[in-house]
Amino acid sequence: MATIRKFPLVKDEIYHIYNRSIAKYQIFNTTAEFSRMRKLFSYYQRGEKKQRFSEWEKRKNVIPEKEDLETKKANKLVSIIAYCIMPTHFHLILKQLKDKGISVFISQISNSYTRYFNLKHKRKGPLWEREFQNVLVSTDEQLLHLTRYIHLNPVTAFLADKPEDWEFSSYREYLGEIEEGDRICRFEDILDIMPEEYKAFVNDRISYQRELEKIKYLIME
Repeated sequence: MATIRKFPLVKDEIYHIYNRSIAKYQIFNTTAEFSRMRKLFSYYQRGEKKQRFSEWEKRKNVIPEKEDLETKKANKLVSIIAYCIMPTHFHLILKQLKDKGISVFISQISNSYTRYFNLKHKRKGPLWEREFQNVLVSTDEQLLHLTRYIHLNPVTAFLADKPEDWEFSSYREYLGEIEEGDRICRFEDILDIMPEEYKAFVNDRISYQRELEKIKYLIME
């Protein structure tokens, strides 16, 4: 059940959503775990479920979904604009399409992943530090810079040399390298992305963002 938030998230607005594990515990360790979370993003975008996740996963691998884009959009709780999954946390940029859509969506993916992780690792108890954090994205410029920040997270943390080397973000979707059927993001009607220009825009910030991260840790310590 989704928590009632003090300031309800507004339909048709865009938000940066962030959540992390308890005590920065590493909850994404293998390709299978990262992939599981990404599949949950895709599955739980839609509110009304005709089949269980396990059935959907098997069917999706052998039979393409037949619903047209308009039908899919009508059934969605949220539209995913960008994402990045890190070992201890995740970032999402979401447009809320239905009332309480983001809260329901995040509750579903978080609870589902907790059940999966705890069963796999023979563990009990909560996995997430607290309720997810959200920041309203007010302008196109803010949104564009936010996508860059999110896509650079793995590089900033020295988990990858280049953002395209990190498999578990939407960056390669922005570069046009992911086939339509495998994409989970929809940003074309919000951002005018030219792949080569966007790549230069992101790469231009790598050194600065890494230095900023070093300074942040020095201050905190």
